Amino acid sequence: MTTIKDIASRVGVSITAVSQVLNNKEVGIKKETKEKILETARELDYKPNYLARGLITKRTKTIGLIIPDITNPFFPQIVRAIEDTANKMGYNMILCNTDDNLDKEQLYLDILKEKCVDGIIFTSSTESTLKHEDLLSKIKSPLVLLDRGITGDIRIPKVYTHGYNGLLLGVNYLVEKDHKKIGFISGPETSVTAKERLKGYRSSVEENGLETKSEWIYYGDYKVETGEKAVKELLNRDPEITAIISANDLMAVGAMREIKNHGLRVPEDISVIGFDNIQISRFVDPALTTIAQPSYRMGELATELLINQIEDKEIPKKEHELEPKLIVRDSVTFRR
Repeated sequence: MTTIKDIASRVGVSITAVSQVLNNKEVGIKKETKEKILETARELDYKPNYLARGLITKRTKTIGLIIPDITNPFFPQIVRAIEDTANKMGYNMILCNTDDNLDKEQLYLDILKEKCVDGIIFTSSTESTLKHEDLLSKIKSPLVLLDRGITGDIRIPKVYTHGYNGLLLGVNYLVEKDHKKIGFISGPETSVTAKERLKGYRSSVEENGLETKSEWIYYGDYKVETGEKAVKELLNRDPEITAIISANDLMAVGAMREIKNHGLRVPEDISVIGFDNIQISRFVDPALTTIAQPSYRMGELATELLINQIEDKEIPKKEHELEPKLIVRDSVTFRR
């Protein structure tokens, strides 16, 4: 393996000069010498030893990303944004998928610590019981929370979509279409994000002077199958529900499928709204009206916040709350 000593010997300069050029710190080095060093490095197929460099700089130029479910179509766009942004800023990324499993979540936190990553972007599992004190004591490197908060996380920078406002958009749109009995498929009761969306649903229903009933709420786990189960249960509790809003698109897709299995039509008999605006929402039949999250921007912003922390740059704002947008398609119509 080629070393900077080999390059220095070939060019006839000091090891220090080679190191300065390869690290873009070539103060006082002639242009011709710099070009010769870079040309020789290419000829010898020089690859930097990041481990050795990390021992000197105390940085590995690597960040960790922990997400709960890579099969959920909401996350790939975020992962793409994080990788793109990290690469632009000179960093690599290690991706860890916990499968919404608490044991794997703890394991990956330990692994990333052992790998000496410079920082971590963390999306907790839906059942996570981590408190911010536990996370800060476990991981000494910079952190950013993405999409899902954790209990008492005020000291950790976080990026998320305003779920409360998203549900206001959805419920208000259904009310405009004269719906009065609106069911809600929530995320898990333990999820901070799900609680915020549920709060938005309840507040909006009440502000519109409509009745809200606990039997019109079903707690799910963000998966398609949950949407199917939710419709069975909600219609069993109250067959007169005319609209359903879901805490994510996957459950909304499952809900639409089960509505059809009941011999009913979307939106003629029951209108449906999702949350996320994942790609499949455009291609189901009918196309799903949904509350869009700016997922790419979420990943981009989380990465910028993390790397700014790593590089000791000032972060004037800890909490970054992005606004959702209602995307109107074909799954909602006026109440019959």
